[in-house]
Amino acid sequence: MEYIDRFFDAQPFVALFITIALGYLAGKFRVGRFVLGGIAGTLLVGVAIGQFGIQLDAGIKNIFFALFIYAVGYQGGPQFFRALNLKSLNQLLSAFVMCLVGLICVLAAAWTFDLDRGTAAGLAAGGLTQSAIIGTAGDAIAKLDVSPEQIKTMQTNVAVGYAVCYIFGSLGPIIMVSWFFPMIMKWDIRQEAIKLAKQMSGGQGEIEAGQFNAARPIDTRFFQVGGSTNADGKTVSEIEGSFNHAAIEAMLRDGHRLDIDSSALIRTGDIVALTGRVADLDQASTVLGEEVAPPDGLELIEEKREVILANRQFVGKTLYEIQVALGDDTTRGVFILSAQRMGQTLPLQRNLELHRGDELVITGNSKDLDRVERSLGYQISAAAVTDFIAFGAGMALGILIGMVEFKVWGIPVTVGAGGGCLLSGLLFGWLRSVHPSFAALPSGASNFLRDFGLAVFVGVVGITAGPQAIVTIKQYGVTLFLLGVCVTIIPQLIVFFFSYYVLRIQNPIEALGCLVGGRSANPGFAALLDKAGNATPVVSFTITYAVANVFLTLWGPLIVGIVTKNA
Repeated sequence: MEYIDRFFDAQPFVALFITIALGYLAGKFRVGRFVLGGIAGTLLVGVAIGQFGIQLDAGIKNIFFALFIYAVGYQGGPQFFRALNLKSLNQLLSAFVMCLVGLICVLAAAWTFDLDRGTAAGLAAGGLTQSAIIGTAGDAIAKLDVSPEQIKTMQTNVAVGYAVCYIFGSLGPIIMVSWFFPMIMKWDIRQEAIKLAKQMSGGQGEIEAGQFNAARPIDTRFFQVGGSTNADGKTVSEIEGSFNHAAIEAMLRDGHRLDIDSSALIRTGDIVALTGRVADLDQASTVLGEEVAPPDGLELIEEKREVILANRQFVGKTLYEIQVALGDDTTRGVFILSAQRMGQTLPLQRNLELHRGDELVITGNSKDLDRVERSLGYQISAAAVTDFIAFGAGMALGILIGMVEFKVWGIPVTVGAGGGCLLSGLLFGWLRSVHPSFAALPSGASNFLRDFGLAVFVGVVGITAGPQAIVTIKQYGVTLFLLGVCVTIIPQLIVFFFSYYVLRIQNPIEALGCLVGGRSANPGFAALLDKAGNATPVVSFTITYAVANVFLTLWGPLIVGIVTKNA
């Protein structure tokens, strides 16, 4: 054991990565429908490994949480700003009720068990997982008209109460949102998240990693011109005019590929590559002849591009009006696969009116796409490269926002680096949806920042809180710990059913997002994200998290003022 102590003292980061590895291994533990999960597993393993007295800089926890919450905000930015409407009032009320019930539980525990001001504030800080209470309560205690020894003791009790109650304060919401409520409500969180993502994306289903949509509206097929058709002697332009929207991409005669244009003549026996909508291609055999397999060795390179509408001439025009204005010569061989506005998929209809900044996904060969792109706007690079200029600026802005202090009822309040980076991530994610050439953060990169940032954050929390939690539990017994369990669980039970039946927040993802956001439960939110597998919980969490950060921070001085017992 002494050797392990010395080793971890010399290399504390080894302990951190062992914590993450063993935590996610323990997270695979399953009993029936209950799965511990990597977040809870890392927290528990961190407490165990923390008994070796490992010292980790608190800045590590803060910066990795900032990375995690920035990525979360970035992914949910477009949906968040679309969700700011009257519907969000219910979610704001849910968050306030959560904070209020939490305060009542803390005060009831303090009066029933005769807790002093410092211990009561520590109970609130740990049980409600709001570390800002430590600072605001400590400042309020320092201003009391009592002896310096009493002030020091009560300020110490704030930290003690926080250390004892924080572990279950973090673990409780994880259990509630990832197992308990889904079990009693018979919810499949992953499936509910997929359904909600489909609603948010205008009816388009979510595609998992490694999957693709095989139901392609555009296809390329090969036909051999037969003598029984009227195609012999017609031009490429005349044949294409027989279809609603199709293009001849290649033509082979006697095994040799021909250079073609709209005036090229088609002869019996030619093999023609025709690209178009499936409905047109199904009728192509009556115009050209029998469908055949692609010739061996033939390469027909097509490209897919994302083009932003920037040409003022077409802003406010419908898809049909734009197609007519461009003309057949320009749009030949170019097909629209999808249209998006602020991250939301739009229905591809002839009367769809396009706005400046709308994103069109088009396909065709590069020569044809070049013509349309020059007419419409500019292309978003297909390269999955992070815009580190915007990323660095976003993180810096978030940290600066977290430093801003303002007063509510005379009490100084800050959102902290985590809250600041959440707001910054929301802003930059929204800007990316409005101006897709700006602030690129590919999904693979943002997912890594989110998952790894959270794993490090939870690991450091467990390691640093572990020793003090064990010591104080031995010193004060289990009473304070059990009070922390009550403060953690009771508000969640009351407010979940109040929100579900009274406020009518009945979408499973939104209900659980409000639950963890209303008590600023970051590990619980991370566990919900892990179960959801996408960013759908971000909207409800972000709205309620902002409310909780303000009110829970205010509870520190309020508890010190209401509870009258001194140490």
